[in-house]
Amino acid sequence: MFAQGMNQWSNAAFALLPFLASVALKAEDVEPVNVGSRLEPFFDGSLIAELKGAALRLHPPTPREVVFTFDAPWEGAMSGYVTVLHDGKRFRLYYRGGGDLGREYSCLAFSDDGVHWTRPKLGLIEYRGSKENNIFWTGKEKAYFESHNFCPFLDTNPAAPPDQRWKAVTSAKVPDTGGDRPKILMAFVSPDGVHWKRLRDEPIITDGAFDSQNTACWDAVNRQYVCFLRKAQKGMRSVARSLSKDFVSWSKPELLDFGDTPPEQFYTNAMQPYLRAPHLYIGLPMRFVPPAVRNWVGLERRKTDGLSDAVFMSSRDGLHWNRAFLEAFIRPGLDPSMWGGAHGNSTPALGVVQTGPEELSIYWSEHYGNYPEGTIIPRLRRGTLRPEGFVSVNAGYAGGEFTTRPLVFTGRRLTMNFSTSAVGGVRVEIQDATGRPLPGYTLAEATEIWGDELDRVVTWKTGHDLGRLAGQPVRLRFVMKDADVFALRFVD
Repeated sequence: MFAQGMNQWSNAAFALLPFLASVALKAEDVEPVNVGSRLEPFFDGSLIAELKGAALRLHPPTPREVVFTFDAPWEGAMSGYVTVLHDGKRFRLYYRGGGDLGREYSCLAFSDDGVHWTRPKLGLIEYRGSKENNIFWTGKEKAYFESHNFCPFLDTNPAAPPDQRWKAVTSAKVPDTGGDRPKILMAFVSPDGVHWKRLRDEPIITDGAFDSQNTACWDAVNRQYVCFLRKAQKGMRSVARSLSKDFVSWSKPELLDFGDTPPEQFYTNAMQPYLRAPHLYIGLPMRFVPPAVRNWVGLERRKTDGLSDAVFMSSRDGLHWNRAFLEAFIRPGLDPSMWGGAHGNSTPALGVVQTGPEELSIYWSEHYGNYPEGTIIPRLRRGTLRPEGFVSVNAGYAGGEFTTRPLVFTGRRLTMNFSTSAVGGVRVEIQDATGRPLPGYTLAEATEIWGDELDRVVTWKTGHDLGRLAGQPVRLRFVMKDADVFALRFVD
């Protein structure tokens, strides 16, 4: 009941986001949020009761190097639908290849750092008379599409059998039904993420349109499997969610709720629990713009079946999604070839991985569709952010502040992920649930904190010990100048 109320408030907050800077929620209308000692990024406005001179700010990734080029004979122009993950020892890159034999292939590459990738010789699938390749699966024939969007994950469900430690979903065409579009979703399992087999010959989900990168995961917080899949909404490509306790029986797919936002075409979803705060979901859908809606006057008319960029969104239950940011998270950029060819450019891979103590990496496709035709090879680019660096609460040089909803916590110290300029700073006041400053933790007693850190301990003249406040509702008031606050956490 509480979670449902929180999500309803959050959706309404984002519909009214431009007005939040001057309108505070009444204290009697705000339920406390039990944050315990978990990490709380400011991906949405769910923890914020009031903003004054501050606002949520989206931080696009910093583009880095091209880390992979799809130039093997069994890959080519339509290689894509990438999944990147870390298995506890090394990074893995799963993707679709499509060679010159009219078939599609599911392929695997490895990396020790998320930057330099190698194709292992798996010896599993024959291509041109040789098994010295990194192909681990291909369907019976192209029409079955079992390699069209093979999307795996490492199953952390403690009840998962050892031979099903890895799971995947992939679309398939119903045999002998005509047409070339996948009509069903199949389940696969593996003990090692390399050697795969069908969980069963029957599909797990049949209600949807599956010619996209359908994704699945184990939701450890709610102890259930979640599948995000392609389904039409208001006549446009969109996303639905299905749930399962055993990965065999699934609920009827339910369209996601994006709040009161303009309908847009989401060709992929890239939705999964955020690796550092799994009670939050993030999504990086590729947004598709049909060429018919663009004005080519004064521009070179390029051969294209659509333009694309990527957006950022988040959710606290996987069904109701906050779209505070309608602008692009990843833009096509200066490269002219990103504005032509097939629509798959700027398509984020599924997976946000940590590639260093201060670095998250995401990946996206470039030159998908080989534009100009036959001259450019598709590739995968890496981008980086600081941990929790997708969104911050930002205040400029003139200053600003925000106050949280009442929070109930465990621990003895408050830490924050923040960044300031040389002249900027952040001070934190602790209030009771009604908004009255608590002695010892008032703004006048707060230490001004400046710098750029991921887990800085907040202090006051009396020190940093908050143990006597644990378990009771408190509000946090952040007073800022030329600063960004990305996340908070209470720790021992």
